[in-house]
Amino acid sequence: MDIRITRTDTPGSLPEDVLHVRFGVNFTDHMFVVDYTLGQWHDARIEPLSCFQMHPACAVFHYGTEIFEGLKAYRTPGGEIQLFRPRDNIARLNNSAERMGLPRIDPDFLLEALRTFVEVEEHWVPSQPGTSLYLRPVMICTDVHLGVHGAENAMLYIIASPVGSYYPNGLEPVRIMIEQEDVRAVRGGTGYAKCGGNYAASNRATVKAAKLGYDQVLWLDGVERKYIEEVGAMNVMFKIGGRVITPSLTGSILPGITRSTCITLLREQGIIVEERRLSVEELTAAAEDGTLEEAWGCGTAAVISPIGVLAYGGREHRIGGGKIGPVSRMLYEQITSIQYGRAADLHGWICPVK
Repeated sequence: MDIRITRTDTPGSLPEDVLHVRFGVNFTDHMFVVDYTLGQWHDARIEPLSCFQMHPACAVFHYGTEIFEGLKAYRTPGGEIQLFRPRDNIARLNNSAERMGLPRIDPDFLLEALRTFVEVEEHWVPSQPGTSLYLRPVMICTDVHLGVHGAENAMLYIIASPVGSYYPNGLEPVRIMIEQEDVRAVRGGTGYAKCGGNYAASNRATVKAAKLGYDQVLWLDGVERKYIEEVGAMNVMFKIGGRVITPSLTGSILPGITRSTCITLLREQGIIVEERRLSVEELTAAAEDGTLEEAWGCGTAAVISPIGVLAYGGREHRIGGGKIGPVSRMLYEQITSIQYGRAADLHGWICPVK
């Protein structure tokens, strides 16, 4: 499928200090759009960024029939632009589509669309250390009739936003509260899909945690309310007694691409990684006896988010003296060095754009 390109007559420019801009508030000049009707994708185009006109009965508004992804374009020291593991994002998008009754899209075509879109927006890819161009592919159901059903009409679009470093002042450990009432997802539900409903369901607990002085929520499973699942919008890992433990992918946890990257790099360093169920009792016991050495979240936006304080049942546990640990720092440095082209890619993770 050819991609028709219509360039804006009024191009914008990068903010002067991208490093300190708020995440996701500045957008580039264009968007990629492709439509789905009668069982096929068609009319792919890159056009000036604009608002959509949609009927009030569109299924996406009533039933949340939508999915999305998040990835970044990075500028190397030599000025080249590259993506990190985009095929994994595309595979996850298609898995989410299957779960939400949306059409799958050809992976090769979507990768071509991402690369072409970034080429068009090349001057929006910042070069300051730690900055990048965040890419947000979104798929929505555009059926105009009420009633729960699989999508007959859909749209996929991509928008982009230049973003600064998640840590403009350096890696700073966060304060986490284990949520005991609300749950994020259950096995058999949509936990493994990247859909907006999962994130909307987290808002109440996140607001409550913020009022109590915490940065994020650590979720427990939705059945027994005792097994660790995710932290905020990220996967989570704990170094206990020299081993790294991360919750196994049982269907209620998003299969994170940064999570996968961490597991690969840790095992290459000779660190044992266990993907298994981890109860809150085991975790807090390790925090109390000192065997919980480090904890961190991992995801696209932050890469690594070290955890300095863990609160549960009215008690706070300090981890690693409230400072970032050596394994967390190692992972952050190794992953970002590959993403920005400062280190060799030995795994085929990098996809050059230009």
